[in-house]
Amino acid sequence: MSARNILVINCGSSSIKFALVNEAQTTFPLQGLAERLGSPEAVIHWQFGDVKETLSLPGADHQVALGEILPLAQEAAGGRLSGIGHRVVHGGEHFTDARLIDESVIEGIRTSAQLAPLHNPAHLIGIAATMSLFPDLPQVSVFDTAFHQTMPPHAYRYAVPEFLYKEHGVRRYGFHGTSHRYVSKRAAEMAGLPVEDSAWLSAHLGNGCSTCAIVNGESRDTSMGLTPLEGLVMGTRSGDVDPNLHSYLERTLGWTIEQVDRMLNNDSGLKGLSGLSNDMRTLSEACLSGHPGAVLAFEVFCYRLAKSLAGMACALPRLNGLIFTGGIGENSAAVRERTVEHLKLFGFQLDAEANARCTRGLAGEIQAAGSPRVIVVPTNEERQIALDTLALLDA
Repeated sequence: MSARNILVINCGSSSIKFALVNEAQTTFPLQGLAERLGSPEAVIHWQFGDVKETLSLPGADHQVALGEILPLAQEAAGGRLSGIGHRVVHGGEHFTDARLIDESVIEGIRTSAQLAPLHNPAHLIGIAATMSLFPDLPQVSVFDTAFHQTMPPHAYRYAVPEFLYKEHGVRRYGFHGTSHRYVSKRAAEMAGLPVEDSAWLSAHLGNGCSTCAIVNGESRDTSMGLTPLEGLVMGTRSGDVDPNLHSYLERTLGWTIEQVDRMLNNDSGLKGLSGLSNDMRTLSEACLSGHPGAVLAFEVFCYRLAKSLAGMACALPRLNGLIFTGGIGENSAAVRERTVEHLKLFGFQLDAEANARCTRGLAGEIQAAGSPRVIVVPTNEERQIALDTLALLDA
């Protein structure tokens, strides 16, 4: 049987990230991004093999963009597209694994939209468009939150009145589950350990950041909560703040709850601390020239990350190693070094040369002799979504 092709789609509110995944190939035959959808600047960028292309689509919405993307995927797949896998940010408590999309799944995604108002409605638009264009093609939803449904109640419950949980779903859900799941499996393989007998601390670091405690291939705790705002310092998100900050800013500045939410999600994190940028590459360069805001943002980011990882260790019966992944985790040797310095009680030490070498997609162990494992594992959420889709098709 020839190797199968899965188109992976990740719809944002004004964007579509897409990749064609062939189960026998390590690289993607096709990948790209449609962005600024719904505006006069709407455009699709894609790479087909070694060729990069751009198509301007002024005013295009998701359906119009997908009408261009799907034929590209069919061409790249040689007309043999086996299915479509959709990334869905929030599955609430409805979904503990990937699901073949039908009306009940669509309703579950819609019900969870109140927990992810910027994400789930966009996913539904993408699902509706692909089902309209390819009604006979199997389609699967893979949920960011599903991996964390193995957390015990003492990890996912907030200390608030029970009716808020029972009637309104107020609890910790966690995100980046597809990434944490993928890299913990790869780390176990790299270490020569069975996934079902391993325990890891995982740090997914990008514009969004989260940590996770993973035992025997299952999530036991994670830093994000009801929404992706909880937890670590991120590119533009504050992470944890005093819950009374909202009322304080309302009393002192007259801010509305919408203004506070916008500030915490869009104007905080690395961007807010540095006053310069939400990009760690820019901040790292600025740190070298002594920019005070950049130095502060870097130090707060690394300290809060180490503090979260130390807390996650409470969920582990043992520790096989620490994993760094995501754009920052895979490429910033300085962030890895500074974070590990804060975790001295765990005995972590890095090999400076190995740490400096692991960038630009290079995986490897970077610990010094005698230290517990520290592993850089490039994430591949698209491949994991494709594997989940194939597993459902096989079932």
